[in-house]
Amino acid sequence: MDQRIAIDWTSCQAHGLCAELLPDHVSLDEWGYPLVADTPLPPRTVKRARRAAADCPVLALKLRTASDT
Repeated sequence: MDQRIAIDWTSCQAHGLCAELLPDHVSLDEWGYPLVADTPLPPRTVKRARRAAADCPVLALKLRTASDT
């Protein structure tokens, strides 16, 4: 199943850890908030993305599948 990165915008506080842990998939805007493409993660990246979601200080980073929408 395709995994995608999602951001809980009400929780995000622009710490930027997600961009540090997943630099190929997350960039930061001028205020430090994450920018992510709504594209599937490569299978080799899913484990790192799960770790990044767990490490987010406010748990604003989520992984979702197509069935979650």
